[in-house]
Amino acid sequence: MDRNEFENSIKIDALARISVGKAIVSILALSAAALLLLVWILYLKPPRVDPGSWVYSLPGLNATLNSISAILILLGFLEIKKRDFRKHMKFMLGAFVASSLFLVSYLVYHNSVGHTSFPAEGWIRPVYFTLLISHIILSAFVVPLVLTSYYFAFSGRLETHRKVSKWTFPIWLYVSVTGVIIYFVLNAFV
Repeated sequence: MDRNEFENSIKIDALARISVGKAIVSILALSAAALLLLVWILYLKPPRVDPGSWVYSLPGLNATLNSISAILILLGFLEIKKRDFRKHMKFMLGAFVASSLFLVSYLVYHNSVGHTSFPAEGWIRPVYFTLLISHIILSAFVVPLVLTSYYFAFSGRLETHRKVSKWTFPIWLYVSVTGVIIYFVLNAFV
C-alpha cells in the first residue's frame, strides 16, 4: 500500500471537515483542563484518608505503562523511517493507549495519596529535581502535541502531521523515559 492509499484509508472525514483553528483551540482547551485537574489533584485537593492498599501498586503500573509507551514510540519511529505507514500507525496508537492508561492510573494514584515528597539529601536531590522539573514542564506540552499530531494524521493532513511529529516524538519519548527513571530514583530513596 503506498502513501496515498494509506492516507485515504485512515482519513476520518469528520476530522477533515473541522478547521485547523477550531481543532487547535479544542485541543488546547482539553489539554488545559487536564493540566488544571492534575494541579488540583496534586496540590490543592486533600488526599483520601484511607486509599486502600491496591493504590500503592499503581506507581509500578505507571512505570510499566511508561516503559511500554516508550518502546512503542521507538518502534513507531523505526517503522516510519522504513515507510511502513500501517505498522507506524499501529505502534503509535498503542503508545497513545499506553500513555492514556498511564494518565488515568496516575490521576487515580495521586487523587488517593496526594503529592509525593522526595526525602533524599546530597547530590541526588538536585539531579532528581532537575529531571523532575524538565519532565513536568515537557509533560504539559506532550498532551496537546500528541493530540495535534493525531488530528493532522486522521484529518488527512500528513505533511503537517510530519512537521508537528518532529517535535512530538522527542518530547513524548523523553517524558515517557524520564517518568520511568523518576519512578526508580524515587523508590530507591523513599
